Amino acid sequence: MTKERQVDVAILGAGTAGLSAYNEVRKVTDNFVLINGGPEGTTCARVGCMPSKVLIQVANDFHRRYVFEQEGIRGSEHLRIDLRSVLQHVRSLRDAFVQGILKTVDELGDRMIHGYARFREPTVLEVEQQIIRAKRIIIATGSTPLIPKDWRNFSEHILTTDTLFEQNELPSSLAVVGLGAVGIEMSQALARLGVQVTGIGQDERLAGLTDPDVNLYLRTVLAEEFSIHIGAAAQVEKTDTQLNVHFANMMLHPEKILASLGRHPNISDLALECLELPLNEHGLPPYDPTTMQIANLPVFIAGDVDGVQAVLHEAADDGRIAGFNSVQEQPHCFQRRTPLAIVFSEPNVAIVGQSFATLKDRNIVIGEVRFDNQGRAKVMAEPRGILRVYGDKSSGRLLGAEMAAPSGEHLAHLLAWAIQKEMTVFELLQLPFYHPVVEEGMRTALRHLSQQVSVSRPTFELVMCESAAVGSLS
Repeated sequence: MTKERQVDVAILGAGTAGLSAYNEVRKVTDNFVLINGGPEGTTCARVGCMPSKVLIQVANDFHRRYVFEQEGIRGSEHLRIDLRSVLQHVRSLRDAFVQGILKTVDELGDRMIHGYARFREPTVLEVEQQIIRAKRIIIATGSTPLIPKDWRNFSEHILTTDTLFEQNELPSSLAVVGLGAVGIEMSQALARLGVQVTGIGQDERLAGLTDPDVNLYLRTVLAEEFSIHIGAAAQVEKTDTQLNVHFANMMLHPEKILASLGRHPNISDLALECLELPLNEHGLPPYDPTTMQIANLPVFIAGDVDGVQAVLHEAADDGRIAGFNSVQEQPHCFQRRTPLAIVFSEPNVAIVGQSFATLKDRNIVIGEVRFDNQGRAKVMAEPRGILRVYGDKSSGRLLGAEMAAPSGEHLAHLLAWAIQKEMTVFELLQLPFYHPVVEEGMRTALRHLSQQVSVSRPTFELVMCESAAVGSLS
C-alpha cells in the first residue's frame, strides 16, 4: 500500500552537498526528509579525498627513503612496504572519517529514508512505496566513476576509486587510463608503492593544467617515476589469457586497469523529464549557479550531480545555497568563491582563479619562478617546481595562477585569498614573508610580474608612514 507524506523540503542524497543542505534546512523547519540510495557516507570520506590522501601519504613517506642517505640517515635499503597492511591502514582511517557522517544520518529517525527517489511531478517524488509531496526539492544525488560500456564485460579487471581502496593486494602492473587529478595522484602514489604504472591520457594536459609551461614541467618530473603516454585514446580488450591495452603504436598487458575517466551524474533513475524542462547533453536541466535553482521551479540542484566541479568545498557551498534558498520565500543570489583546484601529487599541482586558457587572449602579464634552486625547497629535498602567476597588465590586479610546486597546496590558498580580495601584486608584496619558507618563491614570481605592469610600481615594498618627515634624523 502506497503511503503519502507532505514535507516542506525533500533532499535527495546524503553526501557532502545533501548534508550541507540539511544543515541549512533544519535551522528553519523540522518537516523535511533526507532520501539516500546506495552506500552511505560522503564520496569524499568513503572513496574520494580522504582515503586517497591516506594512500598518498604512505606512498610519499616510503618514497622519502631515497633522500635518507644524503641526509646521513643510514639503513634505508632495508625498508620494505607491506601492501596488505597499507591498504588496511587506509580503510581504518577511512572508516573513522565515515563513522561521524553515519552518526548524523542515524539521528534523523523517520526523516531519513533509505531508497532511490524518482520524480512523478516537479514537486512529487516516489520512493520505497511512498509518495512524497514537497514544497521544495533539492537534488544532491552525487556522481559515479565513468567506465566505458565495453569494459564492463571484464569488470573484474577494472578498478575505480570506488573499488581501489577495498583491495587486499595491489596488482603488480597497472594501466591508469585518464590523467586528470585522480589519475595523476593515483599513478604516482601506486608507482611509489612498487606497482608498475603506465599512465595513458587522450588529453595532452595533465591534472587539468592549461598552462603549457607548467604542464610540460609536470610531465617531465612525473616521467621520472612512471611511464606517461598522452595524446591518444586507449583501446582495451580482454582475451582468455590477458588484458590488451592499445594506444598509438604500442600495446600493454597490465594485470589491471584503473579507470580515471571522470564521473557522470547519478540521474539515470530520477525521471528528470517530469520537470518538463529541456535537458542538456548530460541529461541535466538548466540552473542558476548563484541560487542553485532549476529554472523557475521550486527545485534546486547541488554538488557533483551538476557536473561542474567534483570538489568538496564547492559541493558544500552548493548545498548551503540550495538548502538556504529552499526555505526562503524567494531565492537569494550568492557570490561564488574564487575557483581553487589542488592535486596532491609531488610537486603539488594547483589552478587558482582564472586559468591560463581563459586569460591567454587578454592583456595579461605573467610572473614565473622555478623552485629548482629555491632555498626552502632544497632544504626539504624537494627542489623542483614551477609557479606562474597571471595579472592584469594595466593595474597589476591578480587574476589567477597555475603551478606544480612544493607546498603548492599552501601557495594556492594564499593566492586564492588574494585574488578573492581583488588585491594587486603590489599590495601582496607589501605583506610579510618569513625566511626561509617556500612562500619566498612565490614572492619571486610576484616581483617578476610587478616589473611588467604598465602602472608605475612603488619604489619600496615597505609602506612609508604618512607622518614621516624627510631629513628629521637629528
